[in-house]
Amino acid sequence: MPAPQMHAHADERLLALVGGDLDVPLVGGEWVRYANFDVAASAPALRQVADIVAELLPYYGSVHRGAGFASLVSTEAYTRAREITREFVGAREDDLVVFTRNTTDALNLLAAALPADTTVLTFVGEHHANLLPWRRGDVRHLPVPASPADALEALEAELRALGGRNALVSVTGASNVTGEVWPIEEIARVAHRHGARVALDAAQLAAHRPIDIAAWEVDYVAFSGHKVYAPYGAGVLVGRADWLDVARPYLAGGGAVRAVTADGVEWTTGSARHEAGTPAALGAVAIAAAVGALGETGWERIQTHEQELLERLLTGLDAIAGVRTHELWERGHDRVGVVSFNVADVDPALLAAALSAEHGIGVRDGSFCAHPLMEHFAARDDGCRHAVRASIGVGTSAEDVDRLLSAVEQIARHGARWSYTERSGYVVPDPDPRPRPSLGGLLSGPVAVQASACRG
Repeated sequence: MPAPQMHAHADERLLALVGGDLDVPLVGGEWVRYANFDVAASAPALRQVADIVAELLPYYGSVHRGAGFASLVSTEAYTRAREITREFVGAREDDLVVFTRNTTDALNLLAAALPADTTVLTFVGEHHANLLPWRRGDVRHLPVPASPADALEALEAELRALGGRNALVSVTGASNVTGEVWPIEEIARVAHRHGARVALDAAQLAAHRPIDIAAWEVDYVAFSGHKVYAPYGAGVLVGRADWLDVARPYLAGGGAVRAVTADGVEWTTGSARHEAGTPAALGAVAIAAAVGALGETGWERIQTHEQELLERLLTGLDAIAGVRTHELWERGHDRVGVVSFNVADVDPALLAAALSAEHGIGVRDGSFCAHPLMEHFAARDDGCRHAVRASIGVGTSAEDVDRLLSAVEQIARHGARWSYTERSGYVVPDPDPRPRPSLGGLLSGPVAVQASACRG
């Protein structure tokens, strides 16, 4: 039964998360409840998602191949997950729903399926997942726009210059650095006026806003399970079948074929063409469970809850001396709960490490796999191309926001209390006495962590 439509209160967590009441150690020896402000990177599983996956696990079997009862249940669950995902994004009846590993995988799949004469237009401030896949062909990078209107004007001019050639416009739904929502419907209208198609990177949008690609006239959409509280290794590409049905299969292998001979192959069409091998059935079911839970909760409730927390966070950061937040455009445009900021004279990596080690608060620091956009902010604001990012979601409460604000203010005024060092590209406590969970012995010995290029 759908949840009643009512306004959420910012002092409450809207949905239960796995790890929502996790206690973590501090370097001083205390334990506190973990405040997770890194959901824009990878959100924890919704409790009801984990419960559904746990219910399916005893029945886990080969999808589309086995005759046993467990395989039958797994196949039916996987098939139903595809239909639920189709409904979630508002897909057209003849659109394909292809399960992938994540958004990056989905956009790489689409890039590999483009007709050879396709020119791709995208903005230079996109996440790397929506920049790099297109570089295997003809791609035009539009500059970071000063406003949504500037984005539409730049797109209009570039499409006009292409003179009706085959084109794809690929754009984010919401910035992973600032949370600002892009004018998706307007972009689609401009693109279609010039005969171009539109791909939507909905990685940062799907957990916060309803999606309707048929109504928006968007041709393709991609998002990740781990962004929508279903971190079980699956993502999604949904869109028009014609390019996908004639493209070389993304993976060559079992399941993508109709027939194989010693020297030939007849490939299938439809979603299976690009899903060779054993699929991530648990991940697909987790996505379906997650988007179902979000829909039942109600988008009005989700948006009200998150907007109240976002305003609380922005107002609090504005009141702290030395804090500068980053925005593409002037305040007032629609945005999801993502805020990137810097504190004067405090290295972002140190700030993030101190928030974790001394306060039990998880944030992200670095360039957020959006290097050109962070370079843009650094040049425009005469600042650093690294920042700290705090992101909120259905498991965030007003108490969490207030803890973050208090900790940032304390560090801004007095600095970190512990000593820190750089190791493998990370700033870490030195020493770090915090005990780790054993995980069945997996973490019983020393672990060498490699730096992520998105931090640099």
